[in-house]
Amino acid sequence: MKFWKLHGIGNDFIAIDDRFEKRDAKYYSNLSKKLCNRRFSIGADGLLVVKNSEVSDIKMVYYNADGSRAFMCGNGLRCFVRFVYESKIVEKEEFYVETLDGIKKVNVNIKFGEIDSIKVNMGSGSFLSKDIPVRLDKEVFMNEDINILGKGFKINAMLMGVPHAVILVDNLDVNEVLFYGSKIEKNDLFPNGINVNFVKVEDNNNISVRTWERGCGYTLACGTGMTASAIICNKLNLTNKSVNVSSEGGSVKIDIGQEIYMTGPAVKICEGELVL
Repeated sequence: MKFWKLHGIGNDFIAIDDRFEKRDAKYYSNLSKKLCNRRFSIGADGLLVVKNSEVSDIKMVYYNADGSRAFMCGNGLRCFVRFVYESKIVEKEEFYVETLDGIKKVNVNIKFGEIDSIKVNMGSGSFLSKDIPVRLDKEVFMNEDINILGKGFKINAMLMGVPHAVILVDNLDVNEVLFYGSKIEKNDLFPNGINVNFVKVEDNNNISVRTWERGCGYTLACGTGMTASAIICNKLNLTNKSVNVSSEGGSVKIDIGQEIYMTGPAVKICEGELVL
């Protein structure tokens, strides 16, 4: 089985073309856990699997490093697009990708004969508590106070393919993200767990994000989390509809309209053959 390893601003993935194999979810879950182990295998935040689609140009199946399947992954989608485009699985610069979060329009931006960036449709998201989901008798989960081990947090939450909590801070402290992120992820308020984003607003056009990601822990970047952070900051009238979002691994541009678009890089690290 051949593979590529790619990253989207530090969020890294293993990609495989498995269009012509019939394997069940348990197989891919176990494969993801095995291949994403950073000490005993290739190492990555998740596994991207290419499958044929009956409703779109191609289908992306995504598993987190812990073997759980995710509906959507923004940085993963950009890496998936580069993989299928450069492998000539899809031979056009604008096409559609089926995901568990719906069909996503994507664009490969070419500059001087090379991929300069990839633009992907992130959908529109939902603020409804029942969609996230949240155990709270309120229609939306915005500016809600919760207490974690004696420390208070004001949390905003939404579904952006996967559930996200956004916490606005004056200063980004990675130690705080590591310690409290895991606690908030598994808080009883969130029956399916939640991704946790600590966000600093730099100005109207720029925000910085650090994310504790459900299923794989602290990551250098989280595409859906950066998107959710930009949407919530705009909803709170803190930023414009077009914003640069930076993480420890790099930055992307988020454009907010009826649907949300993310534009950013996808970098091939290496390719090889798996010995299973």
